Amino acid sequence: MPSALPDGEPVPDDGALPPHALAGAADRPLGFYLHVPYCASRCGYCDFNTYTATELRGTGGVLASRDNYAVTLTDEIRLARKVLGDDPRQVSTVFVGGGTPTLLAAADLVRMLAAIRDEFGLAAGAEITTEANPESVDPAYLAALRAGGFNRISFGMQSARQHVLRVLDRTHTPGRPERCVAEAHAAGFEHVNLDLIYGTPGESDDDWRASLDAALGAGPDHVSAYALIVEEGTQLARRIRRGEIPMTDDDVHADRYLMAEEALSSAGFEWYEVSNWARSEAGRCLHNELYWRGADWWGAGPGAHSHVGGVRWWNVKHPGAYAAALAAGRSPGAGRELLTDEDRRVERVLLELRLRDGVPLSLLREAGLAASRRALADGLLDAGPYEEGRAALTLRGRLLADAVVRDLVD
Repeated sequence: MPSALPDGEPVPDDGALPPHALAGAADRPLGFYLHVPYCASRCGYCDFNTYTATELRGTGGVLASRDNYAVTLTDEIRLARKVLGDDPRQVSTVFVGGGTPTLLAAADLVRMLAAIRDEFGLAAGAEITTEANPESVDPAYLAALRAGGFNRISFGMQSARQHVLRVLDRTHTPGRPERCVAEAHAAGFEHVNLDLIYGTPGESDDDWRASLDAALGAGPDHVSAYALIVEEGTQLARRIRRGEIPMTDDDVHADRYLMAEEALSSAGFEWYEVSNWARSEAGRCLHNELYWRGADWWGAGPGAHSHVGGVRWWNVKHPGAYAAALAAGRSPGAGRELLTDEDRRVERVLLELRLRDGVPLSLLREAGLAASRRALADGLLDAGPYEEGRAALTLRGRLLADAVVRDLVD
């Protein structure tokens, strides 16, 4: 089941933010994340806040139905307009994730986007993305999304090998994600991402190489490659604990990452975040960069997280409880925290170090600066950016990014 929400102070019924949260807002970009919590089936490795029809049956009636979900989520977008008041910003990025957003009708996704456009306006050149399951779209669906204003799409490919997909409990067939890229291009999508996962139990080097070759052959302009993380409480974790399948070790993960870097860079992609590569600067995911750089975003939907001006909050998780709160005229927020200056400094180091540009050395404390000098001597940080006042990871540093960042935030 999905992981638990953090603790925090109560969110006011009207969702009001403290006055300091909007101070200087005009100088920060604003994005929206729209969470669609529905899936046809649960993947064995997933601990996201998602629900199948069976899991929702009898736990919220029509309130939990995906048939009227777009209407409910639009209510939260209107709440956001009230909370942000006369904030003059237009929205620069919208990202629809899940779950499987494309289980909703294309018209529902377009309706949700239209609500943001009506309430806030979209900035010139705004990036509008949705995630998609390869088996839940067809050319007509993709054309409807493009006509409705979406200009970027991300397909969950994970692997090109059937036996790997089977371990992950993925339902699509090998070859379908690659065809989806062609269909998206035909519909007018210039920016297309494929998500890959490496380190699945039973995956070989040849399997991973085949997945990389298949993804590159499809012609996306962005590829995300993530090491499989086995989350407690998932079906995959239970299978490993019972000894049904082996756990993949860190050395294998490192080797697979190096294979990805070699294949992607040889094909003209450049990394701009540890797990993300793009053919050009225009192909980067601007919405994710907004997260990594600590900008403002409103997360709408069950369990969605938001951040505005140093205030972070999260919604109730269950779709029925979420819809009931909005129907009663209340914020669906379950809790929030007010970040201190130190909290925000640490988060900047944690997130920005993962970016190609790195993090300013001026953000490091004395112990962190000493650690950065050791990391530089060990070949984990790039000497060129360091001389210019930034800590930026080398390829070897990317392999050890979690350890490096722990040292730098001390």
